This record gives sequence, C-alpha cells and structure tokens, in this order.
Amino acid sequence: MTAPTVFKVRASSWGSLFDCAYKFEWETLLGKGKAAGVRALLGTALHASTAVNDTALVQGKQVKASDSAGVLVDTLNHPEFDVDYRADDLSVRDAERIGLSLHAMYCALIAPTMGYTDVETALDPMDIDCGGGIIVTLTGRMDRARVSKTASGFVIPDLKSGRAVITQGQANTKGRSAQLGAYQLLYDHTKGVRTSGAQIVALSTTTKPAVAVSPVFDARRVMVGGDGTPGLIEYAADMFRSGLFPPNPQSTLCSKKYCARWDHCHFHE
Repeated sequence: MTAPTVFKVRASSWGSLFDCAYKFEWETLLGKGKAAGVRALLGTALHASTAVNDTALVQGKQVKASDSAGVLVDTLNHPEFDVDYRADDLSVRDAERIGLSLHAMYCALIAPTMGYTDVETALDPMDIDCGGGIIVTLTGRMDRARVSKTASGFVIPDLKSGRAVITQGQANTKGRSAQLGAYQLLYDHTKGVRTSGAQIVALSTTTKPAVAVSPVFDARRVMVGGDGTPGLIEYAADMFRSGLFPPNPQSTLCSKKYCARWDHCHFHE
C-alpha cells in the first residue's frame, strides 16, 4: 500500500492559499520566500510586545504599557529573520515611533476589555484528508492571535497591523476568514471546545496610528461550508490533490515587492 503524501501547512499561511495559490505554492510548499521589509518587521515587533502585555494580563498581573514596550524596540533592532531595509518606505526609526504609539494605545484601550484566556497558544496538528492519498496537516501556534472568553463563548481575536487594516474607522475583516477559520478549527481540535467566532484587532501603521476592533464573525463557516455549499477546505483539497495551484494576477499582493515568485511567474503584467 502506498504511503500517503503529507503536506504540513501552518494555519497562519492558510489564507494566502486563497489569495494567490501560485504564490502560496512557491513560498509555503517549496520554501522559497523572500526577506521581509521594515513594515513586516514592525508587525512582528508589535505582536511580540503586545503578547508580553497580554500574557501578564492572563496571569492576573498588573502591567503598564511601558513594561513591555522595550520588547518592541528590541525586536525592531535585533530581528530574528532576514530584513530587506530597502523594500518599503519605512525606516526603523519611524517604525519605532509608530510602533510605540500603537503599543501604548493597544495596551490602554483594547487589551483590558478583551477578557483573554490564551495568548499565542500552541495548537495540536490536525489532518485534512484530501483524498487520492493526499493529507494536509495544519500545524503551528496562533502566531498573532489570542482567545477571549465572552458571553457567547470562546472567540479568537487576531492582531493585524498595516496601512490598510482600518477603513473609515472600522477594522477590516475582508479576506481574513480562511486564516481565522483555520485557527477556530485547530483550537476546537486542541481544546475540545467549539469557538463561537473570531474578530480582528486592527493596528494601523500609517503616520496617524489608530486601533479598532471588529465585530465577532463566524470564520469556521467559510472553511467548512454548510447547507450543501462546499467550504474552502474542499476547494483546497482539490488543489492539493491535483497539484494545480492557480495564479491570481489580480491579487493586491501581485507585485515584485510582495511576491517571491514574481521573477518566475509569467501570469502578471
């Protein structure tokens, strides 16, 4: 009997499969990524510093924003991954200024209201049988997500940073369901519970930093479908089973700046 072919995919990268599968294949399955820019580094720094703050809250400690702000500065100045400092228009100095402002706003305005129970928790792997001897194993921890206990049950808030995460004062949830749906499924699988939804905590890294929290939405539904309508998992299974990962030249990330496959792709203009 032929052993199944297993693809290990981090839940945090699941959403990119449905943005441009061709890019996803190159960067995630073939491991040919590219160095991040300073804006991506700022996002990593924000998530590191806020995680320290939120972990203290979960442990019942009284904390100030200044207690964890140093983690942001240290992460910006001593990254643990390759950074292309020419990739975008943000300097490390400006990233530090914006990041410290957002960190303080988040710690004062958002974190105390969320009722966190888990911060970037580790998740047990979960196998998805795609048929044809293909198995996709979702792995990893919730890299930038937390878990909140609300009146309606457990909710998974995910921190998103960038210039387009807030639109007209509202946290932008468009295109987030694949990743957060994967988190919901994995958390349910790991903890033996059923999460009631997910939400976005948006940290806008423009020159005028701002924060916002979206309403709770059901990301699991997008992944598993319902009422006879297939979910994203079924469409993903077709791609893994066939080995065909279609390009999307209309993706907002279809540019040399964001895609490591750009020089090896003939689908873009």
